[in-house]
Amino acid sequence: MALLTYREAVARGIAQEMDRDSSVVLIGEDIGAAGGVFKATVGLYERFGPKRVLDTPISEQAILGAAMGAAMTGLRPIAEIMFSDFFAVCWDLVANEIAKTRYMTNGQVTLPLVIRSGNGGGVRFGAQHSQSIENWAMAIPGVKVVAPSSVADVIGLMAASVRDPDPVLFFEHKALYAAKEDVPDGEIVGELGRAKVIREGSDVTIVALAAMVPKAVAAAEMLAGQGIHATVIDLRSLIPLDVATVADSVARTGHLVTVEENPRALGWGAELSSIIAEENVFDLDGPIVRVTTPHVPLPAADSLEDLAIPSPERIIDGVRRSLA
Repeated sequence: MALLTYREAVARGIAQEMDRDSSVVLIGEDIGAAGGVFKATVGLYERFGPKRVLDTPISEQAILGAAMGAAMTGLRPIAEIMFSDFFAVCWDLVANEIAKTRYMTNGQVTLPLVIRSGNGGGVRFGAQHSQSIENWAMAIPGVKVVAPSSVADVIGLMAASVRDPDPVLFFEHKALYAAKEDVPDGEIVGELGRAKVIREGSDVTIVALAAMVPKAVAAAEMLAGQGIHATVIDLRSLIPLDVATVADSVARTGHLVTVEENPRALGWGAELSSIIAEENVFDLDGPIVRVTTPHVPLPAADSLEDLAIPSPERIIDGVRRSLA
């Protein structure tokens, strides 16, 4: 066992796959000698050298264009877009090229490509560097969407993403980079599209993703002191979406609360809620409640950012509204 931070787990997960497969390369801005702006790729340049860890100019379009070409010609690139907000300047490559190449070539060309990025708020970076863009990604057919909450899952889901034949958008939450956890030694390989039940309870199902998972767990612990027992589910990936695990839990609890950092309009919780309402409506004993960030640009001021992003207290309020 080793005590690792979330950011150290990123480097370990990448190193594990680079050791295993010589076709895996890392490409991005300042990911080499500088170790990444979030220090999530420290040591990889020294370990694997400049032919496999490639620093690029400040151009998201160049990074993804190079990564796409590399994937088309036999490599398995891991590309970094430093802040997920910056997907906005290279979204054409993601949505119109990377996501559709396998389909438009009838499977003749696959893109085993991982695009990783620092995502989400809570670290006072302001409206242009704090967005949670999972809902953007989820709306594009042809890409898989992963957002780990735990240190071990960073490694396991990175491995699963690198080994997948399709493009994967891998969102690392910036507010979790300093989180620590004991992680087993040896190879860790996860599975895309399988949610994880973090805590079992009989009264309500709380579904969360990434940085909202520890907040959901904190809310569940507070609710337990009030005699309300919550199941907490970490989705881990949005595409594929593990509806079955959520539906099975809702069948037992009768109540569903989703906790998402996305702005309220068109968030992943809306999609999940619509599926449960359509396919499992008779299992529900109360309204589905979505706890979200308001549909506003995220503030940089400490107090306002904390007010906008879901908190354990807001999750508890959502649970009470569902139970009522």
